[in-house]
Order: sequence, then C-alpha cells, then structure tokens
Amino acid sequence: MFDQYQVDGLFDEMFAEPGSPREHYSGVASRLKALGPAAFARRVRMADLTFRNQGITFTVYSDRRGVEKIFPFDLVPRLIPADEWDLIERGLTQRITALNLFCQDIYHEQRILRDKIIPADLIYGAKMFRREMFHVNVPRNIYIHICGTDLIRDREGKYFVLEDNGRTPSGVSYVLENRAVMKRVFPALFSAYRVRAIEDYPHNLLQCLSYVSPNRTEEPSIVVLTPGTYNSAYFEHSFLARQMGVDLVEGQDLVVENSFVYKRTTAGLRRVDVIYRRLDDDFIDPLCFRPDTVLGCAGLMNAYRCGNVALVNAVGTGVADDKAIYPFVPEMIKFYMSQEAILPNVPTYICAREADRKYTLENLDKLVVKSTNESGGYGMLMGHQATTEEREKFAEKIKEDPRNFIAQPVVELSQHPSLVGDRFEGRRIDLRPYILYGEKVIVMPGGLTRVALRKGSLVVNSSQGGGSKDTWVLEDDDGSEPLLPEDSDASEK
Repeated sequence: MFDQYQVDGLFDEMFAEPGSPREHYSGVASRLKALGPAAFARRVRMADLTFRNQGITFTVYSDRRGVEKIFPFDLVPRLIPADEWDLIERGLTQRITALNLFCQDIYHEQRILRDKIIPADLIYGAKMFRREMFHVNVPRNIYIHICGTDLIRDREGKYFVLEDNGRTPSGVSYVLENRAVMKRVFPALFSAYRVRAIEDYPHNLLQCLSYVSPNRTEEPSIVVLTPGTYNSAYFEHSFLARQMGVDLVEGQDLVVENSFVYKRTTAGLRRVDVIYRRLDDDFIDPLCFRPDTVLGCAGLMNAYRCGNVALVNAVGTGVADDKAIYPFVPEMIKFYMSQEAILPNVPTYICAREADRKYTLENLDKLVVKSTNESGGYGMLMGHQATTEEREKFAEKIKEDPRNFIAQPVVELSQHPSLVGDRFEGRRIDLRPYILYGEKVIVMPGGLTRVALRKGSLVVNSSQGGGSKDTWVLEDDDGSEPLLPEDSDASEK
C-alpha cells in the first residue's frame, strides 16, 4: 500500500524519506502494510457506517446536493511525540494567556494602544470590536475560555500558528468521536501505543464553565445556547450538552427578569448562571445588537453587564482573532508577559498598511490573501492557483476595502498518508488543539487534525471538502509495543 508513496519534497509526518518511517510511526506503518487494502477498506466502511448511524454530521449550506454531510474520517492516525507536544502545549498556554490579557486591556485601560504597539485604527476598525464592552467587568477577568488555535508545519517541520479562534471554536466533538471510532475499528493498533487520553474534555469544560459562575454555588446552573438545528455545528452543541449533563437551549427558552437570566422549564422559571453560547455576538441580544434577530434573548447583555450571568466566550473576543490583529500576538506576549513567543506566526502583510498593500498587489500570484473576518476557508484567494481574472477581481476588492484583507506567503503544509483508492497518497494537514482557560489552562492532548482530501489542495476546512484524522499524543517513551500476529487486525488480512 506504500509502494508508490511519494514524499514530494514536503515534510511528511510518517516518513523521514520514502520507505523509511519515522521511529514513532514504525508500529503504524508495519501494521498497515500487513493489513492490506481489502481489510483496511472494510474498516473504512465500518467507520463511515458508525458516523452515519450516530448522526455525526456537519452542514454545508452552499451544497445543492444536500445540507447534512458525514464528516470524512481518515483512518490513518496522526502521531505526535511527547517532546513535540511539550513545545505545542507551552506555546498555546502562553498564547491564550496573552490573548486574555489583551482583551482585558483593550476594553479597559488600553495600555497597548497608548504605547503604540498596535495601531488604534486596526482595533477600532475591527468588525468584532464591541464598544458595548468598554469597562464591563467579566467573571474572573477571563474573556477567552475556549480557544481553537490552528497550527501548521512548513517544509522543515517547524510549527507555526496560522490563526486563533477565540469566539465560538467548533470541531472538538469530532475529536472525541474520532477517538471512539478509532478504538472500535482499530483496537489492536490503538492498544499498541501509549496514547494520552482526551475523554476527560467534557468534564474539564464543565469545570471551566463552573469556575466563572457569578453564583458561587457547588452546582451552578449551566446551559449551552444554540442557534438551532439548522446551524452547521448543531451536532456539536447537542453532543457537548449531553456529555456535560446540562440543558441545550435556544434563545426562546430563556427570559430576563430583573437583570437575571432564567430558563423556561415545565416546573417554571429556573435561574441560569453560565451560558456557553454557540452563536455570534450579533445575535445574542436584539436590544443591544441586531434588532431583527430571533436567536438570542432580549435583555441578556444587561444581565451580563450587571454581573448576574457569565457568557462563554465573553462578548467582544472577536477582536482577538481578527486576522489583522493576529500579526501582533507575538508583540502582545512580549508586552504583557515579557516573553518571546514560543510558537511563531506565519509572516503576514496587513493590507491596511500602504507598504504591505503595495507589496500584496504586486505579488498576488505568490501569496494567500484572506478576508480578516471570514472563516471556514471562505473569502480567500490562493494566488498561486488562481487565474489572472480571479487575481484581478481580488485586487479590486483589496483596493476598495484594504482593512478587510491580509496576505501571507504560501506555506507548503506538511503531509500525511491518506487512503486514495487502494493505496496511500500524501495529503496536506493542519492541527487545531483546544485550550480551556478556567482555574488553570488545560490543553487537550491532541486536537482536530484536518486533511485536505483533494490532491494538491492546501484548504483543509470541512466546508471546502476536507476531512479529519484521530490525533495521538504519545507518552514520554516511544509509546510503541510489539503487535501480536494473532490480534484481530491480522486475522482479517
């Protein structure tokens, strides 16, 4: 299955060179070779059937063939050695700490603006900057409680932060379901490695939510607020509510009275202390933001300002994951923490700056251009793959609204073997670890490895045809043990 596998000059996660797997991948490589195409294909069908039967789906609004999709699952796991993970964990802990200090500062003293570390016009021009949050004291001074930070590796295997998702990051349910399916489909392969557990994430999330409750009781009332069944991440909303044992509610299930939030129940109104909200700022309160929304709850922001309810993540955190603010995170780390960034950013050109805009327009064929407020792979130009006409149209958009765009050099993402037909081919991947910021910072060991399933594609988003892998973070030793020839995997060959 690996006879024709090509590394193609990229950093390959499994192979140091063609036919020579990296030490921590030796057990996976030997097992897949022994298994053969037919047995592996059976496992793929088993995994797909499991996802379908359990309703593990995501939504693609633009696909005319149907809205609900089974999330493509690539059965070859991604392995991360302990020393690599230690670097990632320290870097992410540092980063979320700095981002929270930034949010606290930008909505209060604004020291970072007074010292001209970040241009004020970039902050005030950010779509997700919320003036309504000026001098609002949030519970425990925590703004970003849950963050999904996207990491990539370049040709040399060095990790870079591609972006931070500090508003309503999604995908963690697929991480947990991928692991459950992997254990069921490949039990012998999984048991051959010492893989760090991720199943405690719902418990850790619940503890994080409880920590910021303004009502200091042993069991605060917590709800997950969803826009409803038609949202692309509704499966995740219901999954996390179920795993934590809390209510899943929509805006119509909540009511505000005397600046307190209550949920409607068959036994009457019950106070709500913490809302893990999975809808954007614009939709949470028609009295404060969009008056035409029916997804939120009228008066919610007033209850929040009064300190009677905690919102997770806090309102206004979008200013921290604006793509035009992203280039300044290393400077935030230095400014607030007097440290150098452990995980570097990808070099970025801010089109709001005249020199950067000029360079971007002159080099569109060599750059990736992104809209500062889009997500899911939308609003993006892959300059090296675009036609002349597409680049010209994008150039006009940049000239019309330069604040809305940044540009980055094309980073050749690392690749990982993925099954294509009856053999393995390299496909580009990234990694989204999930970080919880409560009483302490907890980084989920692993995360969502997303795969660009189309050959040559650098776009890994599920909405753009991407899939995912189970991500194994290994313990301090090499983690591998001999596989017995009589195990269930070998019997299917």
